[in-house]
Amino acid sequence: MNTENQLKNTKKLTFKSLTDLRIVFLTFFGTGLAPKAPGTVGSLATIIPLYFVGKLNAPFFFFIPFLILLTIGAVFITSVIEKEYDCIDPSWIVIDEVIGIWIASLFILEPTFVSYAFIFIFFRIFDIWKPWPVRVFDDRKDALGTILDDVAAGLMTGALYILTFKLLEIYA
Repeated sequence: MNTENQLKNTKKLTFKSLTDLRIVFLTFFGTGLAPKAPGTVGSLATIIPLYFVGKLNAPFFFFIPFLILLTIGAVFITSVIEKEYDCIDPSWIVIDEVIGIWIASLFILEPTFVSYAFIFIFFRIFDIWKPWPVRVFDDRKDALGTILDDVAAGLMTGALYILTFKLLEIYA
């Protein structure tokens, strides 16, 4: 598939596309249709409710089975839609950012604004910069790569969060 086809097919996507529940899911309720920085918008649309859930001290480990099912569903639906729209990892698919930032939030020790801001900022840096191993998944150019690069970015963000905040604890 060439870039011209991908752009042409992606331009077909409009807010009217939100009548298709697969598109609603992949765009995270339309946030992926933001005209600028849809990945950032999708991440922000996820981190805000996660902050409030965190304030309730919900045991986040209960979310792990849900996240596994969400990831499997996202890979499957992404695969179907990427074939249907003749595109690979279009910017409007932001369910991967939702999953990645949710994974990163599982590592939060204290549900403070600073913790969630750290998670948001570093997740976006890893998602945009794509260091190893994020790049390994991003290079796949299939639905699995579309989703798993953000899973890797979420895990890296969580590990950096733990390292940073544990070091701050030790040296404070």
